[in-house]
Amino acid sequence: MQDKIQEEVKKNSKNGRISCPVARKIAQELAVSYQEVGVAADALNIKITDCELGCF
Repeated sequence: MQDKIQEEVKKNSKNGRISCPVARKIAQELAVSYQEVGVAADALNIKITDCELGCF
């Protein structure tokens, strides 16, 4: 599953960044925790920006 999460994070990122709302949407669509998406972004060196809830 981690590969699928990383694939989605990579696909939805731009310039090494992904917004918090997009990261949360990925988590909801894949039925995984926000933390799992955060771990995937960290592994890819992608920064999560515009955090609204302090999840990442």
